[in-house]
Amino acid sequence: MGNKSVVTRKNKQVLSIILNRKDVINSLDVEMIRLIQQALDEAEASSRIRLVLLRGEGDKGFCAGGDVKSLFRAVRRGDMKSAMEFFKEEYELDYRILSFPKPVVVLADGITMGGGLGLAAGADMVIATEKTVMAMPETRIGFFPDVGATGWMFSKCPAGYPEFLGLTGYRLEGPECMRLGLASHQVPRKLVPGFVHDLETVSENLSDERHTAALELYSTFSSLKGKNDMSGSGLDEWVHTCFSGKTSVENILSTLSGCSLEKEMCGKAVKLLSEASPTALALTLTLLRRNEGRPIDEVYKADLKAARYMIEHPDYQEGIRAHLVDRDNHPVWQPDSIEKVRLDLLP
Repeated sequence: MGNKSVVTRKNKQVLSIILNRKDVINSLDVEMIRLIQQALDEAEASSRIRLVLLRGEGDKGFCAGGDVKSLFRAVRRGDMKSAMEFFKEEYELDYRILSFPKPVVVLADGITMGGGLGLAAGADMVIATEKTVMAMPETRIGFFPDVGATGWMFSKCPAGYPEFLGLTGYRLEGPECMRLGLASHQVPRKLVPGFVHDLETVSENLSDERHTAALELYSTFSSLKGKNDMSGSGLDEWVHTCFSGKTSVENILSTLSGCSLEKEMCGKAVKLLSEASPTALALTLTLLRRNEGRPIDEVYKADLKAARYMIEHPDYQEGIRAHLVDRDNHPVWQPDSIEKVRLDLLP
């Protein structure tokens, strides 16, 4: 597929944008973001192109998020300008996909996390497979679920899940991704090549009007919509009880410590929260409360301020060092407990 980090392919009336860094699960850097923007420029300007398909090269995943190691190196050498340039351009791309005048379909096969979910959030269709894994694991590395997630999760997910997913980084797999609103359809991985072919074929019959086109797409592929027998009612009740509307991490931990529902999940959630950066947890919950129902453009602006705050905080470098660089998995957080976090200093 060549050495370019983003490759485009035209087929009839579809422009496919293919993330092409499979050795790092297509993690985004500034060059990739700019190449995707250029491809969208081409799609928007062409009267022939009626649909954009965004997918990743390789079997591991669509996109694991931002290229955190590159950001780590920039922050470590004090180059905050480059780091903030990445976040600014990433959020601009996500917002453009959300408001793009032609239908956008994201094929979220395999790992789709962080910035990968940011790309998918604004698409008209998000296709999962049985191999899809979706998560926002940022608090584990001293960051927060950015890319607008503290806003758009409320319009996609059942009550309590924005808090649960954003704070714990819990991984959704296969049918869970669609049941909880982060994917719109599910297609078995073995049928993906045929699905892409059909998508390219049906695009010939799309009307010019964006919403009509999206509805026609949905109708055409509704037979492929994932069939999920997991009602999730017990888990949903637990998530709602323990996380929905909570205003402090301490309150969540207190609720979890005394919960009678889903005791195994209580233990998992407490473990995930105890391993995360206390500052990142406090900031994440602050943003969730502030951004629920907020216009998405304002959420992205808030994310920029929060990103600046966190990359200047020692927990950001420490979290990436511990989990992705040295891999000792023993970050030393500052402060080391949620009770010590200065809420008045959060952006």
